[in-house]
Amino acid sequence: MCIAAFVWQAHPLYPLLLLHNRDEYHNRPTTPVAWWDDGSGILGGRDEVAGGTWLACSKQGRVAFLTNVLELHTLPEAKSRGDLPVLFLESTKSPMEFAEELVKEAHQYNGFNLILADIPSKSMVYASNRPKGEPVSIQQVSPGLHVLSNAKIDSPWHKAQRLGKNFKQMLNKLGKNEVIVKEMVEKLMKDKVKADKSKLPGICALDWEFNLSSIFVEVDTPLGLYGTRSTAALTIHAGGEVAFYEKYLEKDMWKERTINYHIQKVK
Repeated sequence: MCIAAFVWQAHPLYPLLLLHNRDEYHNRPTTPVAWWDDGSGILGGRDEVAGGTWLACSKQGRVAFLTNVLELHTLPEAKSRGDLPVLFLESTKSPMEFAEELVKEAHQYNGFNLILADIPSKSMVYASNRPKGEPVSIQQVSPGLHVLSNAKIDSPWHKAQRLGKNFKQMLNKLGKNEVIVKEMVEKLMKDKVKADKSKLPGICALDWEFNLSSIFVEVDTPLGLYGTRSTAALTIHAGGEVAFYEKYLEKDMWKERTINYHIQKVK
């Protein structure tokens, strides 16, 4: 289902500081973070089944990531939500232009929360095609700390509130100092504390919601292990230096890698 916490245009060192957990079946074939070899100039992990991604960025300073909306019924014939970040990163449209164009076909996807950002123009947009039957929600993201779980942005879900509070406390302690990415990932994104059952949203089966209510998810299902199988930390410095760190599961072993690059100035 995924969860992300990020600071946008509100930190003295980083225009964007992002933490993201990807929740998926452990047996779903996935490529860890890398530069894609298709000439697209995209850096991110890749779902080998549908070909899309949950979080990626480009050399031009564009970033896109998404989470699924928790809902009882999904359409098996729906388009893959993982295509949306790819389509944005491959386009030259501004975040708002892309989101407004997406309105025409947003109904063809299951529930999504999508963040589109362009670092050079300091523009970030949030788009969601839920609740069903309502117009697609599009809004400029305001500077500050935000959390995206499996309802609307900054919804007061247990895991979202817990992550937001802990993230804020850690940033306050650090002040204007550089963040230590690995420490942040371990302290914030490995949190297995679940919600009180009375605080669950009541959309799906109670047991399922309870198992998904922690920041780090681990649940055994008839289809195999499901849960957090990668954690990413994306830091973008004011000078344009980007560091994309990922800790990921590969053959039941946790591995990690960091890829650094510099945003290319548009000529």
